[in-house]
Amino acid sequence: MPSVVVQRREAVFEIMLNRPEVLNAANRELIGELADAASEAAEDRSARVVLLRGAGAHFCAGGDITMFGELVGLPPAERRKALYGIVDGLHPLLIHLRHMPKPVVAAVQGAAAGVGLSLVAAADLALAAEDAIFTSGYIHLGTSPDGGLTALLARAVGLKHAAELMLLGDRFDAARALQLGLVNRLVPSAALEAEAMALAARLASGPIHAYARTKALLQATFGDAFDAQLRRETESFAACAATEEFVEGVRAFLEKRRPDFSAHRPA
Repeated sequence: MPSVVVQRREAVFEIMLNRPEVLNAANRELIGELADAASEAAEDRSARVVLLRGAGAHFCAGGDITMFGELVGLPPAERRKALYGIVDGLHPLLIHLRHMPKPVVAAVQGAAAGVGLSLVAAADLALAAEDAIFTSGYIHLGTSPDGGLTALLARAVGLKHAAELMLLGDRFDAARALQLGLVNRLVPSAALEAEAMALAARLASGPIHAYARTKALLQATFGDAFDAQLRRETESFAACAATEEFVEGVRAFLEKRRPDFSAHRPA
């Protein structure tokens, strides 16, 4: 079964994360298939808008921690190299979403955590079910964020709020996401798919050349630093992965307990 399902509904190019049994958590396969789907959407001249959603009850619960669990037994240098490759694999996806000359709409239900939160922030517009739950979560694994989140979240909600969400790693509800400006609109869970399709259809009937230029202008207001920030995030995540804090964070998650970082001293 594919980790990502692509379908076209007239001029709407739908990309659906398809690992519902693990809350659409991102592993290597899903990341690669998402990047391929985003590239296909960007190049598809018949597609006028992209709709991003998750199969089942959740949008995306973040990275697949079992994948990290397989790496914590490696020596630090090997762990750093392996995690660098995984994080670097996210970049084509995010660059396509940010730079493709057509609107991207995210429809968010259930959990949007870690890289799932990045996907929400990377979309041009986002609708959320009223019971959706969001979190950065990286800090609980003893690592800094990846997936462009430091740039995307800071742009979406401001530096102070972004710092709070990433340094504390608390969960927050859909009402808070709306208040922060992370999502545009809340809808009842049962109506999310229909509302998202209605919004996508409305965008699909609009002026595609004006959309492309408007997106480019909006990106230019923040300079051209996004791609460089992705590289900085990868270096940081890989460096964190080489620490014992990361080992403790991943093991604590897999053992369903709170991590204890108190024994680790600042570098």
